[in-house]
Amino acid sequence: MLVIPAVDIQQGRAVRLFEGKPELETVYFEDPLEAALHWQAQGAGLLHLVDLDAATGRGENRAVIRRIAERLEVPFEVGGGVRSLEAARALLELGAGRVVVGTVAVKQPEVLAAMLEAFGPERVVVSLDARGLEVVVSGWAEGTAQDVRELARRMHQSGVRTLIYTDVRRDGTLQGLDLETVARVREAWPSFLIAGGGIASDADLEGLQRLGVEGAITGKALYEGRIDLSRWL
Repeated sequence: MLVIPAVDIQQGRAVRLFEGKPELETVYFEDPLEAALHWQAQGAGLLHLVDLDAATGRGENRAVIRRIAERLEVPFEVGGGVRSLEAARALLELGAGRVVVGTVAVKQPEVLAAMLEAFGPERVVVSLDARGLEVVVSGWAEGTAQDVRELARRMHQSGVRTLIYTDVRRDGTLQGLDLETVARVREAWPSFLIAGGGIASDADLEGLQRLGVEGAITGKALYEGRIDLSRWL
């Protein structure tokens, strides 16, 4: 299983949030480039970058992402506020291997379709963030009353081939995964699945392996030494 370190960027720093709340941040690196290079040096095969300010509409960190792209030698994906074909193209041209879209995939499926046509399914990842099974959008601030499993099926029918499922109730809390809910998403999604949200230990990663999940995004557990990335290379 691919273990993917997360580098979440807020106001130019590498942070982790508690339950996705911008005001509840822990700063791990003053410079996100240092975080990215750290995980590259530890052997990461893929990095997951999130522009939290773009996701919440409070700004953007494009210059930081550009600096990371110039120095990083391993592939990386970027999410957070990617809500137009132009925004996706700009990030890909910066050097991102693929873009991660959430809100636009739920609210504007025609934009997602245009991205898939322009860049191909290997360069467009859909992230369905949910409180349990209810999908939330706009930086996790807005509920949709839509079931993640039904949306996942629709995304697959539209041509998406990589899905990220994040349980925002647990993200950044180190409470551990809700593996029962992940199992339901796994049943609904037939292609490459990446899970995240509350991973706290190797036991969570082992649980995902048993479910046949292909990838795991983890942040705080890695930053605080609860998971040794070298075990999962």
